[in-house]
Amino acid sequence: MKKATIEDVARKANVSVATVSRVINAQGGVRKSTEEKIVQAIKELNYVRNAVARSMVRKETKTIAVIVPDICNPFFSEVVAGVERKAIAKDYFTMVSSSNESKINERKLIQHIIERGVDGVVVTTADESGEQLKPLFDLKVPIVAVDRVIKNYQVDTVIIGNREGAYEAVRHLIHEGHKDISIIRGPQNTTPGYERYNGYVQAMKEFGLDIREEFIGDGDFREDSGYEIAKKFSQLDTPPTAIFSSNNLMSIGALKAIQEMNWKLGEEISFLGFDDIEIATFTRPQITTVSRPMRQLGEVAFQLLYDQLMEENIKERKSREIILTPHLNIRESCKRKIVL
Repeated sequence: MKKATIEDVARKANVSVATVSRVINAQGGVRKSTEEKIVQAIKELNYVRNAVARSMVRKETKTIAVIVPDICNPFFSEVVAGVERKAIAKDYFTMVSSSNESKINERKLIQHIIERGVDGVVVTTADESGEQLKPLFDLKVPIVAVDRVIKNYQVDTVIIGNREGAYEAVRHLIHEGHKDISIIRGPQNTTPGYERYNGYVQAMKEFGLDIREEFIGDGDFREDSGYEIAKKFSQLDTPPTAIFSSNNLMSIGALKAIQEMNWKLGEEISFLGFDDIEIATFTRPQITTVSRPMRQLGEVAFQLLYDQLMEENIKERKSREIILTPHLNIRESCKRKIVL
C-alpha cells in the first residue's frame, strides 16, 4: 500500500497542509473541532510512521531525554548505560545530551527537548535551583533527578550517600594513622561537592583533628583542577600525608601530578578517591576508592520515571528520594602512617 502523506491527511480532513502541520507540531492556533478532524484523518490513513504524528495521535513519543553535565565522565556514561538498559526493555528510545556544566546550555537543551517532544526527562542538573527546568515543570513533563537534587521543585530523586561515603573514606585514613589529611573538594553549590566535604569535616572533627585551610582545595570535578590542587599540596612547607579526592576525574588529575613530581604514592603520600576509576587496579600501588553503583543509579532513575509515566494522577503523591549505598574499596594507596 502507498504510504500516506501529509497531503493525504489534509485532503481527508478538508484542510490545508499548513493546518495539518500546525497540529502535528503543536503550534496552536487551530480550532478544537478542526484538530479533531485531523487526528481522525491521521488514524484512518494510518499516518503514524512519522514520529511526530505518532506522538500526537498516541499522546506519547516512546522517547526519554537524559541530560548530564559531562558525557565524557565515565561515571555519567555508566549512569546513561543503566538508563538505556531499562528503557530498551520497556521499548523506550533514549536521547542523551551534555550540558557541559552550563546552566545556559541546559536551558537551550530543555527548549530543544520541548520542541522535539519527549515523554520524560532524567537529569543531572548544572544548577540545582532548577530555574532552567521550569518550562518542563510548566508543561508537566515527568522528571527524575539523578546524582544531584532539584531544590525548588518536588521531584523524584536518586542519589548516593555522599556524606556517608566521604566520612568512611576519611575515617579509614585516620585509622591508618593520618592526621594531616587534605581534600580536593567539588563545587560547593552541588550536592555531591557539598555533602562529600561535609563527610570529610565530620570525620576530622569526630577524631579531634584540625581542618587546615591550606589543606582544602577547591576543584570543579574536572581533571585539570585535581592536577593543579595536588601540585599545590606537594609544594606546601608542611605537605599533607594523605589526599582525599572528591571525584574520579579530579583523582586522575591528582594522580598525574603525584607521578609527575615523583611523590611516592603509598609511601610519601597516601591517596583515596571518591568514585572507582578504570586505572584504580592497574596502577602500582592500586588505588583505594569509594565506589558507587553507577549503572544501578541509572536503572533506578528510569524506573522512577517509568512509574510516573504509568500513573494518571502524579499530583496526588509525594515525590520520592532513593539513596543508594557507596562502598569503600581498600587497596594499597593508603599506607599506614607510622607515628613516632
